[in-house]
Amino acid sequence: MRSRKLSHYGQQFFFVGPAVLFFTLVMIIPFLMGMYYSFTDWNGVSGEVTWVGFDNFAKIFSGDPDFWKSFWFTVRFTVLGVVLTNLVGFFLAYFLTKPLKSRNVLRTVFFMPNIIGGLLLGFIWQFIFIKGFSTLGDMTGWSFFQLPWLGDATTGFWAIVMVFVWQYSGYLMVIYIASLSNVSKEVLEAAEIDGASHFQVLRSIIAPLIMPAVTVSLFLAISWSFKMFDLNLSLTKGGPFKSTESVALNIYNEAFLNNRYGLGTAKALLFFVIVAIISLIQVRITKSKEVEA
Repeated sequence: MRSRKLSHYGQQFFFVGPAVLFFTLVMIIPFLMGMYYSFTDWNGVSGEVTWVGFDNFAKIFSGDPDFWKSFWFTVRFTVLGVVLTNLVGFFLAYFLTKPLKSRNVLRTVFFMPNIIGGLLLGFIWQFIFIKGFSTLGDMTGWSFFQLPWLGDATTGFWAIVMVFVWQYSGYLMVIYIASLSNVSKEVLEAAEIDGASHFQVLRSIIAPLIMPAVTVSLFLAISWSFKMFDLNLSLTKGGPFKSTESVALNIYNEAFLNNRYGLGTAKALLFFVIVAIISLIQVRITKSKEVEA
């Protein structure tokens, strides 16, 4: 009996142990070290680390307008990014679960932007906004293409939102397709026989039944939006005058360009807590709306 139990624990250690070890080395230890450095004034280079307690957090709340400016930008971006990526992803999934001959090709096409890395995607769209739109504006005369897309605070914000939605809506589309495919056809047919309109079926039957997918998709979209860094760096670099700087980019600049690693990790820790709270609230709310199929 004892040898069987030891064998059982040995198998668990053999299969789970490496994953736990690497997760600890890559995630847990750096997170704990980051928590420690957030209470210091370390510059990220020298071997001298001075403990300053809550001074870094006091600076954030009392004398760092750039951080709160970037936080407000990130909140606005997150609201639009989460709503638009989920709406576009859902409606793409809704139409691509219909009996279309080209639906498999279209699914591949809409998912492909998610495969491209964020930095590369940002540089591609930078070329499109600067060169491509300028050429289209000269050819058509449309003022839409002649806007300073990456040179103005308002248009720069919308440019990042457009690229973000274009990149991630295809990924959410796949999640919604999987959920829509599991909706009972008999239930939908019964609703149509009873005279329900397409909108009523969508609102009263499909939406409640796919709430688990909504929970996952909202969680992913919130995480992606708040942590958005690569598109921000490659498209606008936070400009002009930090008007399009996300929190992630602000933390990066603070830690690695300003050589204030302690203050940067304090911002990162505070940002982590805020995002965690928002994500937990979102999951709790959407989980409560899930129904059994």
